[in-house]
Amino acid sequence: MQVLLPHSLDEALAIKADHPEALPLNGGTDLMVELNFGRLRPAAIVDLNRVAELTAWREQDGHVFLGSGVTYTSIVREMQAYKPLVQASRSVGSPQIRNRGTVGGNLGTASPAGDALPVLAAYDAEVILQSRARGERSLPWNLFLTGPKKTAIAPDELIIGTSWRRLRGPGSFSKIGTRNAMVIAVAGLCLVIDEERRRVNVALGSVGPTILRATQAEERVAAALTTSGTWDDRSAPLNPQWVDEFAELVAQAAQPLDDVRGTAAYRRHGCRVLAKRAISWALSEWRLPTWL
Repeated sequence: MQVLLPHSLDEALAIKADHPEALPLNGGTDLMVELNFGRLRPAAIVDLNRVAELTAWREQDGHVFLGSGVTYTSIVREMQAYKPLVQASRSVGSPQIRNRGTVGGNLGTASPAGDALPVLAAYDAEVILQSRARGERSLPWNLFLTGPKKTAIAPDELIIGTSWRRLRGPGSFSKIGTRNAMVIAVAGLCLVIDEERRRVNVALGSVGPTILRATQAEERVAAALTTSGTWDDRSAPLNPQWVDEFAELVAQAAQPLDDVRGTAAYRRHGCRVLAKRAISWALSEWRLPTWL
């Protein structure tokens, strides 16, 4: 097995063009497991740890760019304004894993249980790809994630990062697992309120072949906030029946299967519980806007 060590993005793209079969490695928290268990034996690996261009994040013109090499530890330390992303990053593995793991790795692995992916889906994020031959392109998250552990990335491309419009409004990420930490999610949910567009975005992880958006639930709760006048008056009460209907629609959006970590029925129930909690947290925080 060849291990290729680029020191710049240009060099990494050149290597990927010459060796499209080479697997990118950054944190390696997923890839090294496959290698260590003998389930994967690639002809070559491109180690991206020395590519500084991938380790930056920035805010510009109302948008956020997150480099594919930014670690979860860096997100927790530096991106406190993005609460759902910080909450998801804190839930990833152990401190050692968070020191190495990256959102770019979550995107490349494309597991429906990837903790950062529901957050990117709720943010309506785009995935930025680049190759030496064709340059840079962006794909919406739902076009990039094509199936369980499958993506639309071309063999000669690298994931440069992800970008999203900065949302004004509260949100959260939560998940259910067999214990409180270092666990693969049985079900995960991210909810964010987009005050500018008067929308509530809800994304689900680990309950389908890929990340899912609960679009009917989103439309129902946005309409309820309009009917109740809550968009204009945050103190206006929201009918508890609407909250129950919202949670039920979220559960219906799930496409779970039975597996060793949980049954389909339990996953649906988990989505229902997570949805009620998330909308309650968001509305409480919205009325006391500490997120400003």
